[in-house]
Amino acid sequence: MTPADTGASTAVDAASAASVESTPSVESTDAVESSDPRMAPGGPGYRRMSFALFLAGVATFALLYSTQALLPLISGDLGVTASDASWTVAAATGGLAVFVLPMSALSERFGRRTVMTASLAVAVTVGLLVPFAPSLPALVALRAVQGAALAGLPASATAYLAEEVRPRALVTAIGLFVAGNSVGGMSGRVITGWVAQEWGWRVAVGVIGLVAVACAVAFRLLLPAPKHFTAGSLRPRVLLRTVRDHLADPLLRRLYAIGALFMTVFGGVYTVIGYRLTQAPFSLPQGLIGSIFLVYLVGTVSASTAGRLVGRLGRRGALYLGAGTTAAGLLLSLAPSLPLVLLGLVLITAGFFAGHAVASSAVGKTARHGRAQASALYQSAYYVGSSAGSTLGAVAFHWGGWAGTAGVGVLAVLGVVMITVSGSLAARRRAGAAPVKALGLSR
Repeated sequence: MTPADTGASTAVDAASAASVESTPSVESTDAVESSDPRMAPGGPGYRRMSFALFLAGVATFALLYSTQALLPLISGDLGVTASDASWTVAAATGGLAVFVLPMSALSERFGRRTVMTASLAVAVTVGLLVPFAPSLPALVALRAVQGAALAGLPASATAYLAEEVRPRALVTAIGLFVAGNSVGGMSGRVITGWVAQEWGWRVAVGVIGLVAVACAVAFRLLLPAPKHFTAGSLRPRVLLRTVRDHLADPLLRRLYAIGALFMTVFGGVYTVIGYRLTQAPFSLPQGLIGSIFLVYLVGTVSASTAGRLVGRLGRRGALYLGAGTTAAGLLLSLAPSLPLVLLGLVLITAGFFAGHAVASSAVGKTARHGRAQASALYQSAYYVGSSAGSTLGAVAFHWGGWAGTAGVGVLAVLGVVMITVSGSLAARRRAGAAPVKALGLSR
C-alpha cells in the first residue's frame, strides 16, 4: 500500500533509503511496465474498453438521478413536499449502497463483465416501468429496485479496470469512467428538464430509459472479455473475512469516509438546486433549470484529468484542492445572483469529480486482494453519502433555505479536510525523523 496509491497517508521506509542501489531505476520500471500484458493507452482494446465503460457510466448516472431535476414537477403532480419527493433520489442511491457489496461478491464469482451486463439489463427494464408509477410510494419502490440493480456497475467496473489496465494508466482509466458518470448525470438532467417542460416528468424519465437501453447494448458489444480475472469464492465466511480486512485498513477507511463526504455535498446541492431556482429572485422555467446541469461537463474534464493532477500535487494535494474548490463553490452559491450561483455550481462540480476520481482510484490500487469488495465498500459509503446529502440537504432547505443546504455541504467539506490532515499527521508520526513535506502535500 504505497502512499502514492492511497492518498490517505504517507509511509516512509527507512530501510529503502539506506541503499540507493536497492531502488529500481526508471529504466527497469519502464521495462517491467512495457512487458505487462494488461491494457494501456494506445494498446489493443484500450479505446473500446474506455468507451464501453464510459457508456456504462453514462447509463448509470442518467438512470440513478433521472428524477433529481424533476423534483419540483413531481412535488406538484403528486402533491408532496420537497423532502418527500427527494426520496425518489435517496431510494435509488440507498438501494445501490445496500446492494453494492453483495453484487461485488457475485462479480468475484461470475466475472465483472457478466455482472455489469446483468445489472444494466435489469436497471433499464425498471427504467421503462418508472413512468407508469401511480403514486409516490410506488415510484420510490421502483427507484429502490433500480438502484439495487445498478449496484453491480460501480464496484465491478473499478475491479475490472484494476485487473485489466496497467497501474500507470489506472487513474486515467477510472477518471474516464467517472467522466461517463458526469456526462450521464448532465445529459439525464438536461434532457429531462426540456422534455418535462413540454410533456411532463413521466415522459421525461421514459426518454432517459430509452437512452440507457442504447448505452447498455453498446456497452455489451464493445467491452473486451476479461483476460486477467480469477474467479473467487461465494462463501459468506470468505466474503466477511475480506470485508473485515478492508475495514481494518486505516488507509481504506479514510478513503471511504472521504468519498461519502464528497458525495454528501454533491447529493445535497443537486437535489435542492431545482427548488431554489424556481423561487424568487430567479423563477426559472423547468427547461432552463435542466440546462443548469450542463455544468457537469466541468466534472467530465476534472475527472478525466485527475491522473495529471495527482502527478503534480500527489494524492493528498489533489484532495485538498478538490475540497477547497468545492468549499469556494458553496460560498459563491449563496449570492442572490444567477451568474455567481452558476460559477459556484461549476466549482462544486469540478471539486467533487476531481476528489471522487482520486479517492476511488486510490482504493483500487490500495487493495491487494478482494478488489471488488474494496471498491464495493467505497461505493457503498459513497452512495450512503448521496442518500444522506439528498435527505439532509432537502430538510436543511426546508428549515433554512439555500443557506441551510450550503451549510451542510461546508460541514462535509471540513470533514474531508480533517480526515486528509489526520492521515498526513499519522504518516509523519510513523515516519519519525524521515522528512515529510508539510501538510501532507507529498506524494
